[in-house]
Amino acid sequence: MTIRIRHNAQGGLAALALFVAALAGCGGGGPLSNPSTVAQGTGATSQHLAFAYFQRCIDPIFTTQLPINGSTATNECAGSGCHNNTSGTGGALRIIPTAQVVDVTNPANTTAVIQATDMYKNFYSAQGETIINNPDQSLLLNKPLLRNVLHGGGLVFPSVQDPHAQLIEYWITHPAPAGADEFSTATYSMFTPPDPMNGTCNTN
Repeated sequence: MTIRIRHNAQGGLAALALFVAALAGCGGGGPLSNPSTVAQGTGATSQHLAFAYFQRCIDPIFTTQLPINGSTATNECAGSGCHNNTSGTGGALRIIPTAQVVDVTNPANTTAVIQATDMYKNFYSAQGETIINNPDQSLLLNKPLLRNVLHGGGLVFPSVQDPHAQLIEYWITHPAPAGADEFSTATYSMFTPPDPMNGTCNTN
């Protein structure tokens, strides 16, 4: 794509400044934003990440007020202008902040039922920002850490020791067993006790 800048109007430079400022917003969205593709690194598999762990331990991170760039200012990842599904400008990650928790232990909530929910849409979008078993190459973790990648929202997690970063890393490195889907009850061991609705989220 070629961008032509004409200087025959007094407001030309002001318009350019506004354009660049818009790109600096949460997630970019233009020629200065993140690459459209991510190379699969070592550890990429055909496995699935755990839906139960996502909805209990990961999705709440997106709707939590978190510090921005280490300041006292806070914002939500799923907020307007960031990764909100309707008003966000934050790239491919799209989060519906009003997504309701699904009781995965209720037999009435079949695979088809869960996949039609907003929570599953959040799960699917977030999983798309990961390379399973390889958190070091996963945008879902690298962007809020500002680890070798641009992030319009700035530094969100000060280090990999941040409790939220540890939850994301654990999720990425503990996929469902090979051949199992994202709803496998084997993933319930990611909680203590192994209760996907009430257990504590493990991080090690």
